[in-house]
Amino acid sequence: MIARPNRPRRTLSIVDRRTRGLFLDRWGTLLVTPQRGYAEHPDELVFVDGALDALFRAQQAGFGLYLFGNEDAVAQGKLSDAAWKEVQGALHRKLAEHGLDVKRDYSCVDHPQGCGAHQQDSVYLLPNTGAFHHSVHFDNLALEHSWVIGDSTVELAAGWRAGTHIAAVKTGVGLADRTFEVDPPVVGRDLTGVLNELVRAATTLRWS
Repeated sequence: MIARPNRPRRTLSIVDRRTRGLFLDRWGTLLVTPQRGYAEHPDELVFVDGALDALFRAQQAGFGLYLFGNEDAVAQGKLSDAAWKEVQGALHRKLAEHGLDVKRDYSCVDHPQGCGAHQQDSVYLLPNTGAFHHSVHFDNLALEHSWVIGDSTVELAAGWRAGTHIAAVKTGVGLADRTFEVDPPVVGRDLTGVLNELVRAATTLRWS
């Protein structure tokens, strides 16, 4: 009997095992912002045209979906906790109905100048970077291969600080808030346009 030499097993690198994510702002990016600035009822949830189909293609291309954003209306007491939970629950159900799996929702309802129980700081309050560090720790996310897409400078500044790629949309405030100085390399007409570009790049280039 001839002894066969032991062959070293191929091991995947850390990068190979990591995942990439899409951190999406909700109001003004994924959803049309109601005139008052927030939704009081699930009936007010209106997605940007084509966004759901584009998100599904992005998910199929290997991007994990993360939602984030500051919910100032709740922090300031303009929207009750009960109404907030109803709207958020409806949002997640609508996404699930279209085959979209939200890995985590980092929407923040707290603020140092908030009201009642919401008067506190939070690592998830943008431009803090707690959401990104949490996803790295629990989901093994590769931030350098992940994207933040938003309509204001607040979420883009958070993404830049955390080391993600950033992309802006012209819907919502269209970066007119000028809270921070950011210069995103990608600016699209809307979320659908940006996602379509990302998916095209993801399917033609190796991300790892």
